[in-house]
Amino acid sequence: MSILLASLAALLIVVPVPGTAQTPLSPIIDAPDRDARKEVRVDPKVGDPAIAARIERILASTTWFQQASVAVRDGVVFLNGRTDSVEHQRWAGRLAESTEGTVAVVNRIEVEADPELTFGLAREELASIGQQAMQTWPWALLAIIVILLSWLLSHLVRRMSLRLLSGRIASPLLLRVVARAIAIPVFLLGIYFVLRVSGLTRLAITLLGGTGLVGIVAGLAFRDIAENFLASILLSVRNPFRTGDLIEVNGHKGIVQNLNMRTTALLTLDGNYVQIPNATVFKSPITNYSSAASRRADFAVGVGYGSPTMKAQALIADVLSRHPAVLKNPEPLVLVQELGPAAINLRIYYWFASATYSPEKISSSLMRLTKDALLAAGIELPDPAREVVFPNGVPIIHADSTKADVSPRMPPTEEATTASSGEGDLRNELSELTEETRLNPPGRERNLLSS
Repeated sequence: MSILLASLAALLIVVPVPGTAQTPLSPIIDAPDRDARKEVRVDPKVGDPAIAARIERILASTTWFQQASVAVRDGVVFLNGRTDSVEHQRWAGRLAESTEGTVAVVNRIEVEADPELTFGLAREELASIGQQAMQTWPWALLAIIVILLSWLLSHLVRRMSLRLLSGRIASPLLLRVVARAIAIPVFLLGIYFVLRVSGLTRLAITLLGGTGLVGIVAGLAFRDIAENFLASILLSVRNPFRTGDLIEVNGHKGIVQNLNMRTTALLTLDGNYVQIPNATVFKSPITNYSSAASRRADFAVGVGYGSPTMKAQALIADVLSRHPAVLKNPEPLVLVQELGPAAINLRIYYWFASATYSPEKISSSLMRLTKDALLAAGIELPDPAREVVFPNGVPIIHADSTKADVSPRMPPTEEATTASSGEGDLRNELSELTEETRLNPPGRERNLLSS
């Protein structure tokens, strides 16, 4: 704001105020006006030497030139020498042109820089600027007051717009954008008034009319930034996710931490921060795992063809009904998926509270309990067909040479616990990760997501 005020004050100081005339600089030399030139008559009977002599005497009488010499050949005048002013040099050329009998003039008089003359011009220029500043300071003060009042009024309009529209616009970002769009014209009207009073009407009209053009040019130059900005507005309006939701977008899965003007910050389940451009988020499919209170998961198990399939389904359904993490409604399903080459493949579907339990932990617990229940009931869990190599040959055992027990051996039973020590308490880690984010936030930019 201070930079803008200083720039406008300098503009008013430099630009003359309407109704005040600039004081012209006093000339350093009294050079003759072009319209007041008088022809130097030369006797037509006198040739080039008379022209040269006449011009040299006039140059010498002015004392403005050093080592001045004039040569004339066939009416062409050649001027040589030195002087300390460009005006003197041009005056000599006009003198030669005005002389009777002159056909053309070649002005080769050199201009020497005079430090005293340069400093004199600088002093006069500074004095002129100071005089203009003294004349325009009331207008500069008025401009500063008008701009300050315009800024304060625009700030007040912005705050009133925020209060009036807060109940109608849910998106914080869109609310601020609309409020600024209402307040900015108030400030621009103040600048227009200052320029209009300063006599810069055309500049004021150009400023107001060129705002749209500047916006188009800026949009083309900063296309990616503008695209991310617009995407942030649309995301904050549509709200496909909220802070703390577990989502997957563009191959990244994590907890939403922040939505700012440029990126969406995610905290992955590995504890890493990922920032995805908002344009990419808006154009990519978004999977929100926290949008519903429950989720469905599944796993597969294969039983042998010699085992009763309905019994296996009943055993698995009993495991699902007893598990505390599995929801009763919708009810879990145990379906025959396919008849494989070595086993009958069963697909188990179940629902669980996604906000409470971890899908990986529940899947591990259910598969462990299902395996134990099937083996304890004598249900065969065959392996796929595979090749077994005996490098030392196949041993032959005669039936009458051993009394070994050939009855099938059941695997040792395990304690049927819902969660093992390796699975923990079956709860997800979202709360712990969210607590870590509060201690180490990914950025301090304002979150545009409504809570």
